[in-house]
Amino acid sequence: MEQSYTTNLLLKYLYRETSLTETLEIENAISESPLTKKEYLKLRNGYLRFPKVKFYPTDETMSSILNYSKSVAIGC
Repeated sequence: MEQSYTTNLLLKYLYRETSLTETLEIENAISESPLTKKEYLKLRNGYLRFPKVKFYPTDETMSSILNYSKSVAIGC
């Protein structure tokens, strides 16, 4: 029985969010199924075109998070 892979599952694979079992199954499907490979390559091409950006929280945001964390930890 051939498993059909959804776009969402292929996206999870692209972003390395799949389990080891899913990863192995998807890699096998990509190598065995021309349709799956075509869909994967289309998604990968789009993924590679996204700019690689990193976001950093402001010092104020970090301070708020740490203060909240301290207040919760003290209450335990």
